[in-house]
Amino acid sequence: MKYRTLGRTGITVSEIGYGTWGMGGNMWLDGDDDENIRSLHKAFDLGVNFVDTALVYGNGHSEELIGKVLRGRQESVSIATKVPPINRRWPARKGTPFHEAFSYDHIVSCTETSLKNLGVEQIDLQQFHVWNDDWANETEWQDAVSQLKSEGKIRFAGISMNSHESGNGIEAARTELIDAFQVFYNIFDQSAEDKLFGFCREHNVGIIARVPFDEGSLTGQLRMDTVFPEGDFRKSYFTPERRREVLSRVEELKKFLDSEAGSLPELALRYVLHDAVVSTVIPGMRRVHHVEANCSVSDGRTLSKELLGKLKRFHFYT
Repeated sequence: MKYRTLGRTGITVSEIGYGTWGMGGNMWLDGDDDENIRSLHKAFDLGVNFVDTALVYGNGHSEELIGKVLRGRQESVSIATKVPPINRRWPARKGTPFHEAFSYDHIVSCTETSLKNLGVEQIDLQQFHVWNDDWANETEWQDAVSQLKSEGKIRFAGISMNSHESGNGIEAARTELIDAFQVFYNIFDQSAEDKLFGFCREHNVGIIARVPFDEGSLTGQLRMDTVFPEGDFRKSYFTPERRREVLSRVEELKKFLDSEAGSLPELALRYVLHDAVVSTVIPGMRRVHHVEANCSVSDGRTLSKELLGKLKRFHFYT
């Protein structure tokens, strides 16, 4: 496993982190706690030392599983979690008043709950689970973050940016209270490269890349006849129009599989990691074999400039 630094935090994180949305069990209807626990142990065995979760994942269940596993291990693992919006609306709609999403008391209370769920005294990175940069100058979130840092309940703060909105958070980071961004970044959505990456290089803000497989399309498992059960968010994410578009592009990507990347997931992860501004990528991993395959990508090899140039034309989300 190779390691990078999470921006100015100084935290050393594994290139491959662990995304735990599916571990919560809600919105993914095939959760298996025993398999999740085995997968976490395997990840830590292979050198993963960064785990991303959220209070809303299974209403704390994901956090509790992580805490249970870590209590039985000796490694130092950095944990990132998130404060859900009060109104439980993802993403934050333009024009939503700040107090419909967050308040000082809500931020503090959610942090206290996450600390209890995880069984730790300090959260390494507490993130806002939605964001609207109209809130950048609201003093309540600034005061809450400053207080939680001063009390030692969180080390650093971040923003989990709305999907396909990679610039929506830069103004908040200008306060210097935001230490890391979690951003949607993959072969099909490269928009983070436009403004966000440059800002983060200049200000040394960490980047956590999420959804490297575009919710599954870049694993090669999606088909036109794939049926998602009611309650699975992918049912609405992959509209017929989007499904046709991504499947067409996936077929083109398969032509590039060779010695540089032998599978679509490997190609997807290597693309995300090609830029050093990315501190870590957090694929969702709910099976031991997923952990093994994803961790094997962190071997120090990078994609050639020629292949990277070809992949640039696959960006189509705006």
